Amino acid sequence: MSDHFVPHFHNDPGLPEIEIGAREFMCVGAKPPLDHPHVFLDMGGDNEIICPYCSTLYRHDPVLDPHAARPAECALTETA
Repeated sequence: MSDHFVPHFHNDPGLPEIEIGAREFMCVGAKPPLDHPHVFLDMGGDNEIICPYCSTLYRHDPVLDPHAARPAECALTETA
């Protein structure tokens, strides 16, 4: 198993768009226990991607830490 932790983000506030520092991450939808299946998303060379489950638009911001989000509360820091 890899030591690399994949960042997880949620959209509990129901925002149309969230800025994140990662290009590869997991979207969980709302916070557990109301989460959708945790889906791995990879932006590749793009700067944004839409989650196919919750339709949240994630936009990459290279200024942010890979585990950080704007708004900050959308970074899932507790164990899901």
